[in-house]
Amino acid sequence: MSIVTKVEELEAIYGQPSEASMVKEVDRVTPHYAAYIAASPFMALATSGPEGLDCSPRGDKAGFVRIHDEKTLMMPDRRGNNRVDSLRNIIRDPRVGLLFLIPGSGSTLRVNGTAAISTDADLLASFEMDGKAPRTVIVITVEAVYFQCSRAIVRSDLWNPENHVDPKSLPSVGTVLASLSRNRIDGDAYDKDWPARAKASLW
Repeated sequence: MSIVTKVEELEAIYGQPSEASMVKEVDRVTPHYAAYIAASPFMALATSGPEGLDCSPRGDKAGFVRIHDEKTLMMPDRRGNNRVDSLRNIIRDPRVGLLFLIPGSGSTLRVNGTAAISTDADLLASFEMDGKAPRTVIVITVEAVYFQCSRAIVRSDLWNPENHVDPKSLPSVGTVLASLSRNRIDGDAYDKDWPARAKASLW
């Protein structure tokens, strides 16, 4: 196997980026980029910590990442499994990367910056859903913003419902948990209880 070990080797393979691929990157949220964020109900949050890298899915109503100003984004940390991997990482290494997806759109939006975790009571209350406030809000200081072209979405045909996978063709979460726990966790009971548990703990 031939391994690339020098930037010069990499540049020789790929050549130089086009003007469009460079001019698209800015250090703030422009009005056009704000429209992408406002339309997105899903994003992936990448963080780094002493244990390594992590990438966490985040989803909510479209526009759940609030644009406070052109250099600041705010995102509620909704209820989950309490592992708080991303939050642990942010405390120890504030660098973050965000990837916003918009259903039906080929373009995605990437944001790089640093983050902090806020417990400000008024800020938490401003993100209430169904009378429930998040326990924390992730406040992101923007350093770079740029769109990603649609090639990956086009190649994957991601939004085509004809390509949707039947969930029954995959192992259920309960099946996975039962296997990994050597049946200490009742997989069938987990799967049966999940819809009601998710509904009750969504916000």
